[in-house]
Amino acid sequence: MSAIPYQQSSSHGSYHEPELKGQVTLTLDERRRAALEEIDNAPFSWFHIKVCLVASVGFFTDAYDIFAINIAATMLGYVYGHTSNQLNANQSLGVKVATPVGTLIGQLLFGWLADVLGRKRMYGVELVLMIVATFGQALTGQAPAVSAIGVIIVWRVIMGVGVGGDYPMSAIISSEFAASRSRGRLMTAVFAAQGWGQLAAAIVGTIVVRAYKTEILNAPFPCAVPVDYTWRLLIGLGCIPAVIALYFRLTIPETPRFTMDVERNVAQATADITDVLAENRATDNDIAAQRVAAPKATLSDFATYFGQWKNMKILIGTSYSWFALDIAFYGLGLNSSIILTAINFGSPTGNKTSSLYVYQNLYNVCIGNIILSVAGLIPGYWVSFLFIDSWGRKPIQLMGFSILTILFIIMGFAYDALDATTSGRDAFVFLYCLTNFFQNFGPNTTTFVIPGEAFPTRYRSTAYGISAASGKLGAIISQVGFAQLINIGGTNRFVQHIMEIFAAFMLTGVISTLLISETKQRTLEDISNEEQEGYIKEAGNVTRS
Repeated sequence: MSAIPYQQSSSHGSYHEPELKGQVTLTLDERRRAALEEIDNAPFSWFHIKVCLVASVGFFTDAYDIFAINIAATMLGYVYGHTSNQLNANQSLGVKVATPVGTLIGQLLFGWLADVLGRKRMYGVELVLMIVATFGQALTGQAPAVSAIGVIIVWRVIMGVGVGGDYPMSAIISSEFAASRSRGRLMTAVFAAQGWGQLAAAIVGTIVVRAYKTEILNAPFPCAVPVDYTWRLLIGLGCIPAVIALYFRLTIPETPRFTMDVERNVAQATADITDVLAENRATDNDIAAQRVAAPKATLSDFATYFGQWKNMKILIGTSYSWFALDIAFYGLGLNSSIILTAINFGSPTGNKTSSLYVYQNLYNVCIGNIILSVAGLIPGYWVSFLFIDSWGRKPIQLMGFSILTILFIIMGFAYDALDATTSGRDAFVFLYCLTNFFQNFGPNTTTFVIPGEAFPTRYRSTAYGISAASGKLGAIISQVGFAQLINIGGTNRFVQHIMEIFAAFMLTGVISTLLISETKQRTLEDISNEEQEGYIKEAGNVTRS
């Protein structure tokens, strides 16, 4: 292999590569490994904070948009529920399952595109989709030939595509820029924004309901006009954080790993690393690029890499673990109002056809979701943050699935006894909060983190998209199953058996976790199961980027 100078310059600027063992010249393969070492050992900096914040806003918005429908569905029932004053089973299922359907599509599509076109080129596109679709939902109207619920469902599918795109994009960008020792905490901090998004949806719901209290109480039942304002504000305000983040999404630089291993431009990647770590955004975009011969993403190479059991078992493990987790996570998260109503926790009393009942019902739904977020969801994320880089991903996931199995068994098989008394219902809610806690201090966090680390750069986003889409397939199955099962034997009578089904899936998650390798404190290249010395075989022709 030919060697190239230690220092290069161009008419646009200059860069200096990191020294390696005192050598004055480095081969391209050595320069690649030295550059990767710079990223892996970089001290935590303002740039890492920026990446974390920009990625986090996306997940905050994702969670807000996804879980706000849990509250909005009750509001929509009073506006479009006709005589029953609630959405029928198919309408409720449609508005709740639409986003996971779109998310599955977005995860596969954007996951693949990010490996083909680059992380930077696609980052921000998914946010534009979310903004447009959220705004469209808030302006949905009813007409003789068009159902408002049908239009909302269409917009939520489109929004879901954007939400799905955000998963691989944000996870991979934060993973590929992070240092090895703190990568888990950085990725967890990004994902933890989900908890704040869910809480924000419940708080905004509470505020808009309180703001329209007088109008609701003074309106004739079912108070359709003031309630119509509340759901539109609740959904529409989800645009604000996405709009704020859009500019910063578009200015995030390409990850050096993609530039180096997919575009195969080691010189440009080395310059980018120097600029990023020095917080200097004057990267030369016209550096003489010496293209290299390195493993390239093709169908045959994909088959060869994942044809090895050591690699395939990890993809199976990450995909099925996410699938099993989302069966319960979305089964609970999108139906918490139904479950709380089923056990008569916080339900209003009195005449169900009065304006006061409408107000109390909407207010209690919002407050119930605040309690669930604060008591279980948010603490779980941040306990994971504390331990993920010391204890490790695999132990946390095993522990989470195991405890969730036990909790769902108790909630299912002891349901009748718990539902018989006030103290029993309080105990059920406590157990419910514990499931939220151990989902997040457990597989909900680790299934997000591990796929962003476990695969080589050329397939990292694609494999992440496959893993995440498997989770959304679980969410879709859970929603459809929940809607079909919940009223078997009478209204909300099947809740206990749904909990038992969740327990079975959590047990299978324990088994699938055994297929996954521990990734803490390891470099992304080491985790990929590919030999790094000699990864670049030879230099190509000199071209201009």
